Amino acid sequence: MTARARQENIVRSLRRSGATTVDALAAEVGASRRTVLRDLCALRDEGFVIHSDVGRGGGLRLDPRSMQTTARLSVPEVFALLISVASMRAAGRLPFSALADSGLARIERALPADKLRDLRQFLDCLHVGKLSPLQDLTDMGPMDPGLLPAFETAFLERRLIRFDYRDAKGNATRRQVEPQAMLILPPLWYLVAWDPTREDFRHFRMDRIGGPEAIEGTRFDRRRVPFEDDVCPYRELAR
Repeated sequence: MTARARQENIVRSLRRSGATTVDALAAEVGASRRTVLRDLCALRDEGFVIHSDVGRGGGLRLDPRSMQTTARLSVPEVFALLISVASMRAAGRLPFSALADSGLARIERALPADKLRDLRQFLDCLHVGKLSPLQDLTDMGPMDPGLLPAFETAFLERRLIRFDYRDAKGNATRRQVEPQAMLILPPLWYLVAWDPTREDFRHFRMDRIGGPEAIEGTRFDRRRVPFEDDVCPYRELAR
């Protein structure tokens, strides 16, 4: 049982029983007393009011008016917030950057340790720069909402990713590549990937990607993405 599932079971038990003990909760969720005490601290940090009554007949009680005040967000949701702020900052359009950073830091601290590790791995793949004024934006379209969930799996588990792609001339192809980085040049976003068939890096505009899926049973090694001082020379994207 994961920590999150165990904590949800503890809350349900407290609501159902009215009063209980740490030992009873430990037996119910199949964990040690120390683990349950850590879970209770985590639940209090999230906003649940849990009283500890001492003495004969005492125990743990959950305030019936108590509720969770800390948002439980997935890694892709937090990542979406972080990269949105990063892209706005790169474009010079983040007037309240200090408040945004403070709020995001609070959200990040609320993540479980394993999710925070995943998030930081995900952020290591992110590069933000400024778009060349020569870039044509007339054909810019919306991005597939399935991109971030697919990228989370592909980047963190190092799986190849498969998708439909429409190039600048409108030609449609089915691509299978190693995702190495994400590049944000507001307002355009790119997947930077190693293409095994061409044995070279390729940039794929994310608004031209459709039907992305991480491929089970595949594995690739991280490569050094050739970003120098200029993370994305216009000549590399004009093709």
